[in-house]
Amino acid sequence: MLLEDQRFIHEDLERLEQGISDRVLDDPRHIRDRLNRDHQISGFLNRIQQQSKRLLDIYNDTEGLRTKEIQSISTGDPFDEFYKQLNEIKDFHRRYPNEPVENLERAYKRKAPGEGESATAEIDKLFTGEEAYGRFLDLTTLHEDYLNLPGVQSRRITYLQYLNVFDQFTPPQCPIKRPEKTTDQYFSYVGRLAEYLEGFLRRTRPLDDLDKMFSSFDRDFEQAWAAKKVPGWGEEAPTVGPAAPVTEGTGEGIWCPDCAKEFKNDNVYKNHLSGKKHIKAAEARAANDSIVKGTADGVANGTPTSRPSASSVAKDLKERAIAEREFRVRKLALTMETIRSDTRVNVERKQGMTERERQQELDALFADSADTSLRPGGGDDESDSSGDEKIYNPLKLPLAWDGKPIPYWLYKLHGLGVEFPCEICGNFVYMGRRAFDKHFNEARHIYGLKCLGITNTTLFREITGIEDALKLWDKITRDKKKEKTGGENVVQMEDAEGNVMPEKVYYDLQKQGLL
Repeated sequence: MLLEDQRFIHEDLERLEQGISDRVLDDPRHIRDRLNRDHQISGFLNRIQQQSKRLLDIYNDTEGLRTKEIQSISTGDPFDEFYKQLNEIKDFHRRYPNEPVENLERAYKRKAPGEGESATAEIDKLFTGEEAYGRFLDLTTLHEDYLNLPGVQSRRITYLQYLNVFDQFTPPQCPIKRPEKTTDQYFSYVGRLAEYLEGFLRRTRPLDDLDKMFSSFDRDFEQAWAAKKVPGWGEEAPTVGPAAPVTEGTGEGIWCPDCAKEFKNDNVYKNHLSGKKHIKAAEARAANDSIVKGTADGVANGTPTSRPSASSVAKDLKERAIAEREFRVRKLALTMETIRSDTRVNVERKQGMTERERQQELDALFADSADTSLRPGGGDDESDSSGDEKIYNPLKLPLAWDGKPIPYWLYKLHGLGVEFPCEICGNFVYMGRRAFDKHFNEARHIYGLKCLGITNTTLFREITGIEDALKLWDKITRDKKKEKTGGENVVQMEDAEGNVMPEKVYYDLQKQGLL
């Protein structure tokens, strides 16, 4: 019964649109409820696309079934067709008596907390405790994988340092050399890093058109790769002829030319000859020598070189795949720069906390999310009354993200009790050195300097007084004018050969008898 399916799909689309509009009008306070709403809307939009495609196929009627059904209803006795379809429906329910009937009115309607709303449980499974429902990144596992990569084991960095350099793949930030990047371990690491960042974006931005953004990343990479402008993967100049001489260490021990390493003990040198690392280095050196020899012979004989081998083609494809993943990680990290900076601040804050305080913070996060999910939708009076509760804070400590005062030791550790007034910002007082240092790049301070007629704001860091700023600006403008007028008032002299020089240089040379 295609006509019934057609009517059912139209009703389903209208119910979906109504469900989306009901959720868009809602503005949850907690981040978990907002993510729950966005993911529900995203699921509804996907179902709208699927149902619309199915409805379009029915209207196209490529097999002619819809036309036959319309003709069967419009011709002959309509009651015969009606009772025929009625008997088919009865026969179906007689064979399947427990078949559930889908109620579209309740399917997409927002459920109250007591009616078994389980979507928030799915949101809890999407994020780890460190991610805090998409507010921060959780790269601890990838940090451990990074430390075990070849070339990084001798240069171990902390997790906080890793957050600053995880998207940098060129020296000096990244100690991994280009030959070491072609290993399976590094290829797997970069792939997992790009996959995590993509998944994090899909989990935190379910309503954004991320596929379009990812396709733009692919187009940018194709252009950069064709132009050999991918950082760290530029074209290497081929070496024809003998390689540059390699130093053989201090000359006191035994030198291995394959590994380019010096051994001071004879037994250690003999044992390393049977190792996998030496055997691979020897094979690579022999292959490189043969390639260089063949290239040199071809150039000398005037004949073109042979076609690239299958191994070189496979190596190029692998380098391209690794470069594509590195390029995508850079783009994704640039997109999530705000979340990245928040993650650094959160890690620094947690490093100053004890394990008990971390657990208490995590429990408070889940308890707060549970309270907001169990609170009825129409309970505005209850939420207002809970927001009006007075918090005991006799020391006037700053409030944390949960609305409670931070610990006093943390208040003293960050120096939040030290006041830093700024006259340029309208005598605004900044609490703590960190907030004071950040405010020099903020709009309030820059606007105050522009009101004083100062355009170059980079030279006025650590200056908070209006009088000091005006004095410094006057001195800078006077120096610029003096330098400009001094260059214009230089008297030029010309000697007998036509050489032009300043007046002072001319008279000095004349006194020395050089003119």
